[in-house]
Amino acid sequence: MIDDPETITNELLQCLIQDKKPIGILLGAGCPYSIKNTAGEPLIPDICGLTNAVKNKLTGDNCAESWQNVCQQYHDDFGRDPNIEEILSRVRGLKDLAGGGQVRGLDKTKLESLESNICREITNCANRKLANSSTPYHNLASWIGTVDRSEPVEIFTPNYDLLVEQAFEELRLPYFDGFVGAHEPFFDPYAIEFDKLPPRWTRLWKLHGSINWRSREVDGGVNVWRSGVAEGGDVVIHPSHLKYEQSRKMPYLALMDRLKRFLSTPSAALVIIGYSFADQHLNDVILQSLQGTPSAIAFALMFGPLGPYQNVVRSAKNRANLSLIAEDGAIIGTKQIVWKESSEKPETLFPGVIEWTSGEGEGALWKVHCNLGDFRCFGAFLQGISGSKGLRGKTNE
Repeated sequence: MIDDPETITNELLQCLIQDKKPIGILLGAGCPYSIKNTAGEPLIPDICGLTNAVKNKLTGDNCAESWQNVCQQYHDDFGRDPNIEEILSRVRGLKDLAGGGQVRGLDKTKLESLESNICREITNCANRKLANSSTPYHNLASWIGTVDRSEPVEIFTPNYDLLVEQAFEELRLPYFDGFVGAHEPFFDPYAIEFDKLPPRWTRLWKLHGSINWRSREVDGGVNVWRSGVAEGGDVVIHPSHLKYEQSRKMPYLALMDRLKRFLSTPSAALVIIGYSFADQHLNDVILQSLQGTPSAIAFALMFGPLGPYQNVVRSAKNRANLSLIAEDGAIIGTKQIVWKESSEKPETLFPGVIEWTSGEGEGALWKVHCNLGDFRCFGAFLQGISGSKGLRGKTNE
């Protein structure tokens, strides 16, 4: 049985250096959160910080009463305070029900105003730029660009920000995100299903939308296009799978289908980083797809110890092809593992990713910490792969 992070890290390495294997990366909210600005604060807040930021802005303007109404409704119904994604989903659900009247004290005009202001503040919080070219996002892009692949790397993210796009464009690496055109690039779900672009083009799938997507109703349908962040219009941010009956006309279901399709590919490998498995619908897509394709595998790199992630721990114990790798242990092949201590400090091939600390007192054992779940360490790990001459493939130049 694997009882040390060195072995499982090497297995991940061997997976990532293959140029013929379908490889996907899922980037969660922990990725931008791990990057600090000059004040030492997260570049983009986590869901709790985002909720507080929007709350502080809206409780002082003309949406304050509507905001409080929706939050109180949610608390009354579920016995807890909602986060910003739950609030936005409820606002949209109430707006659909309101019609020309009122629902739970709110009319459609108030709900539309609240929705618009929430999306505006989310956009303000997520509209950030990477300060330099040595970030984990650049490490990710550089690793992808190092190898001449027969299968494209696919990046999936529920994040709304533009950090992946910035890193790829600064390194001049091509990617396809489902939009085509130049003046107002429009979302084409059929291009997602039947793309024939070269493998060196990374596929970028933004599962919950983006701060630079806009939508409008046209002839009873919905058109979605990519714009400048500052442009007005309905921002396409989808924190929930609810209410999207438009099927192929809306990006959400088409992009979720792409994730299912990727995980249905034999021998596909999905690396999950910065994601705490708090989105149940996304969890269902991942777990059901893994169940249907036993040869596919997912490596979930968890930040910190394994203890707080009991929801996905239970799932991993029933899915042999879902591996969880955390600071203090892992679940591999449905078996839970605690990293083995050592009487002497071992050498490691992955400094920074794997760290050994000694206890106090004579004869104290050395304890190991696996930092793969920290996006900054994962970025350094990818940078090491890109920079190892023995691992290099052909460049894209």
